[in-house]
Amino acid sequence: GNCPFCPYGVACRFFGTHKKKSSEVNGLSKDVQKLLWKNRMNFLRADSQLKLIGVNSRPLKKAKDMSSKLNSREKKCIDFRGKLYLAPLTTVGNLPFRRICKVLGADITCGEMAMGTNLLQGQASEWALLRRHSSEDLFGVQICGAYPDTIARTVELIDQECTVDFIDINMGCPIDIVVNKGAGSALLLKPMRLKNIIQVACGTVDKPVTVKVRTGYLEGRNRIDSLIADIGTCGASALTIHGRSRQQRYSKLADWDYVYQCARKAPDVLQVMGNGDIFSYSDWNKHTSECPELSTCMIARGALIKPWIFTEIKEQRHWDISSCERLGILKDFAHYGLEHWGSDTKGVETTRHFLLEWLSYTYRYVPVGLLDVIPQKLNWRPPSYFGRNDLETLMASESAADWIRISEMLLGKVPVGFTFAPKHKSNAYDRAENG
Repeated sequence: GNCPFCPYGVACRFFGTHKKKSSEVNGLSKDVQKLLWKNRMNFLRADSQLKLIGVNSRPLKKAKDMSSKLNSREKKCIDFRGKLYLAPLTTVGNLPFRRICKVLGADITCGEMAMGTNLLQGQASEWALLRRHSSEDLFGVQICGAYPDTIARTVELIDQECTVDFIDINMGCPIDIVVNKGAGSALLLKPMRLKNIIQVACGTVDKPVTVKVRTGYLEGRNRIDSLIADIGTCGASALTIHGRSRQQRYSKLADWDYVYQCARKAPDVLQVMGNGDIFSYSDWNKHTSECPELSTCMIARGALIKPWIFTEIKEQRHWDISSCERLGILKDFAHYGLEHWGSDTKGVETTRHFLLEWLSYTYRYVPVGLLDVIPQKLNWRPPSYFGRNDLETLMASESAADWIRISEMLLGKVPVGFTFAPKHKSNAYDRAENG
């Protein structure tokens, strides 16, 4: 058959039949990468903003032909109200998965969290997280950093090299390796630095800058309500509040009453979005009707378990999707994966890896036709059950061996000695066995 993509040249098993051009943007050019490697990139706008707020920036060598003039332009705006927003999801929120969600009704997509220091060092693997597909018509990237100079330079670099509609700053990531560096939810303990980061980022670029936070660092010590006015004053266009503290991670239900409280306290210039435990159109309706001040709700794990949640919300129905339809969605993901990562041996196994990571969430879905109580809640742990056919039963298995079997239906046999263990502890109820 013909190759569905072009960027892989002789590494592609369909080499010689290339016909299509790549429909992805936001790659890192070699010239820019070399400047970053040599620490010779100029960040005039970022350094200017850092001086304004009195933050010292690290000196850089002057770069050749990299001068630019600062233009005072009006800040662009995005109206998030009522739009279906797929959350930035580490590992599983890759470009092929986002394409699936776009087909199923998502309005807004956002790339996986990228570390600012890695982007500034020109790491190709980190820049891959910024890739955008042509179907993503309202697209943002999410970055993470601990200090104002890192974030300021990162947003200027992205503004210069990428085509994005907004830039989101993660100030809620609970992962130890991020928090221990002073980034993510660690910033909730340093409100002055948090404000400086938002202010300098908003002053550096004219694209909308949004922020994602948790309710606080420690359980029972919420603090976003006391910061929300300043976040708006610093220039953020929108704020997403995940209704849990850093300490809670994903345990216990999200505190939506607190999210509502923050939304009602927010200044008019700041759009507020809620996040946590949305798993059906009735969840969506409940939050948007109980708090009209919310612009919209961000959907995260609910989309991992059943990406057709966007269709359900738009059509206001519980979709009793068949196992064949679900397999068709997985088949589309495999196709998109081979387009994105390549259809050579390495590309196939990369696609398989990310498919398996996704399957470690999808098994938690219980078909509507088998439920005694509708809709299913995100924190339910249903007992093992038999589906209405063998495929539905297979898709409900919590065994990694069965996930591998599903991957073999779409991508062929796994290599000898292949094993798989999910990356995230939060994606399964119990430890899954290897196949």
